[in-house]
Amino acid sequence: MRAIVTGGGTGGHIYPALAIADKIKEKDSDAEILYVGNDIGLEKDIVPGSGYPMELVSAKWLDRSNIFKIFDTGFSTMKGVRQSMKIMKKFKPDVVIGTGGFVCVPVIYAGHKYGARCFLHEQNAYPGVANKTLEKFVEKVFMGFPEAAHYFKEPEKHVVSGNPVRTRFSNVDRKKAREKLGLAADDFVVFSFGGSQGAQKINDVVFELMKYLNDQPGKVLFYGTGSQYYDEVLNKIKAEGIQLGGNIRIESYINNMEDYLGASDLVISRAGALSVAETCTCGRASILVPSPNVTGNHQYFNAKSVADRGGAILIEEKDFTGEKLIEEVRKLENDPELLKQMGEASLKCAPSSATEIIYSNICKGNAHE
Repeated sequence: MRAIVTGGGTGGHIYPALAIADKIKEKDSDAEILYVGNDIGLEKDIVPGSGYPMELVSAKWLDRSNIFKIFDTGFSTMKGVRQSMKIMKKFKPDVVIGTGGFVCVPVIYAGHKYGARCFLHEQNAYPGVANKTLEKFVEKVFMGFPEAAHYFKEPEKHVVSGNPVRTRFSNVDRKKAREKLGLAADDFVVFSFGGSQGAQKINDVVFELMKYLNDQPGKVLFYGTGSQYYDEVLNKIKAEGIQLGGNIRIESYINNMEDYLGASDLVISRAGALSVAETCTCGRASILVPSPNVTGNHQYFNAKSVADRGGAILIEEKDFTGEKLIEEVRKLENDPELLKQMGEASLKCAPSSATEIIYSNICKGNAHE
């Protein structure tokens, strides 16, 4: 099989694409895989470490704020289509698989025009504009949540697969993860992150938790600020004259997410589809704070699906304060049985066969299989 995978902008689109690519290579060691991305997104930093070759094409999000920006998006997209067609003719893919982000528009369209079998994966309960636009050009739309079907128009194409998670998150070993990160076996470990770029509200509230946990023996906080807010958090610590103890570890961007999740007792995060899927795959209890600034409020529904089954505590941003967070953390720290039950419930929410479902559907009718 010769496959192009594409998806970009954030880790939420990139990592599912890599998980699908990994499954194809696992099933077909002779498969040739090319990642097509855009130089604006994080894929240019993330994909090279995966070992897959990558090409970059022009693409831009749709900004309706004025007519000139709409024209700019159209120009960039058409340029990306031309670049993508050259890639198609050179690489000759059997299949093209998109996982969301504006880069999918030129790549999937070019793949369709070239004659490759094209597929989409939508991670969230409320689809993005790019995926809704591209439905007519693909053979199947794989969905992380069945609710997404309400927003697409061709039900015969819909396959509920769950969200692809890289195999490194399956069966994580807490002891080994803690050894890698230099943690004691009996430490109470909290891991906070706000996505690949970070989240201002989570950083502001976790800052209060940091002050509460600072220098407390047997308690560790991994404070993932996101690259956008790292300097801001450090400057705030300096401005307030805080002397951090060794139990507070502040990180800008975390590559080995599976180790941090694996080592944690409790996770505090947004409720992006990928973050939720990875946390659940690791079987970790979580406090989920959905972003209110996303299309269709989809993060709320992502979080609610886990909270309703006992695997997470859902706190809406308007209610998310330092006092509230400290109260919830203390409650869970002092109730190991509840924490354990939440972890078990979280694991039951994990997508167990998403990449298998996607791979089997891709293979149907593929003459090269």
